[in-house]
Amino acid sequence: MTGVIPSQRIRAMIAAGQIAASPDVLPAQIQPASLDLRLGHTAYRVRASFLAGHGRKVADRLAEFEMHRVDLTAGAVLEKGCVYVVPLMERLDLPQGIQAVANAKSSTGRLDLLTRTITDGGVEFDRVGPGYCGPLYAEICPRSFSVLVRPGMRLNQIRFREGHGVLDDAELAALHAQTPLVSGPASISEGLGFSVDLAPQTGTLVGYRAKPHTGAIDLDLIDHYDPAEFWEEVHSRDGRIILDPGAFYILVSREAVTIPPDHAAEMAPYLAMVGEFRVHYAGFFDPGFGHSDAGGEGSRGVLEVRCHEAPFALEHGQVVGRLVYERMAEVPDQLYGREIRSNYQGQGLKLSKHFRATGR
Repeated sequence: MTGVIPSQRIRAMIAAGQIAASPDVLPAQIQPASLDLRLGHTAYRVRASFLAGHGRKVADRLAEFEMHRVDLTAGAVLEKGCVYVVPLMERLDLPQGIQAVANAKSSTGRLDLLTRTITDGGVEFDRVGPGYCGPLYAEICPRSFSVLVRPGMRLNQIRFREGHGVLDDAELAALHAQTPLVSGPASISEGLGFSVDLAPQTGTLVGYRAKPHTGAIDLDLIDHYDPAEFWEEVHSRDGRIILDPGAFYILVSREAVTIPPDHAAEMAPYLAMVGEFRVHYAGFFDPGFGHSDAGGEGSRGVLEVRCHEAPFALEHGQVVGRLVYERMAEVPDQLYGREIRSNYQGQGLKLSKHFRATGR
């Protein structure tokens, strides 16, 4: 059956040597519809982001762009505004019928930590073609905060696909009629549209804006940092905020989202014509996210928003992105929020897991 490969088949791929790692893949890396990838022991500080290109190896391109190397063994700080390439512990030997797509994990995106996967011969970020055999690398650019990292940390994840399982609009409408995918009316056009919530039912807190000058964040410390040291609260009394150019915001969707156990989804940016901003997203939504079978009753999507060249007035209910749904090749043997520990099941407006709980 075509679609996204579930957790039990990821285990089978590991057993068959199609996914390999040194040290071996840990059970905790296997998610319902993806595999977490681990940082290796060395970070290469490079002068520019790059792709390998057809017929070329990342290791050879590093010789062109490397400025210096950083040993991560005892922990090291990756500086805000710099670009690093880190070889990952995992490598692939995919069959011709299986391809993959990678993305940042949720906590990575919420720190504005741009993390993309690159491969030998790659001409696109985060895309791994059918039959790829070779190493994986993470390109990391901290954009709002410097971060302390160590080998084995999991900043990005990879999802494997067999065939084409993306739902078209008619299939998505039928699925929504069968199992409501979003609270309120469904806006379906090349995916399921979602909008921003700037009119909370209680209070005026609608989001957070990253402070420009902060200390480093140790990614191993959970529920540790005072949000006030890194974030400014964003309030609205009229359902509107002004986005400042270059600033990074954490906002929340107006709609509560549900992903049925036999589907997965990926968040995609809305059309650029809607305004001078972009939803900077960590895009994978696992089977069971917000679903009653996995302990959720709809979970809202957290939006990572960056404004571009001009200030922009963002209004309550404005469509800012869409969810593209895909069929699972099989229902996974673990669901988001049920069999695994999931930090964001049932979430509303929420910072990454590194900060002490606050907000609404």
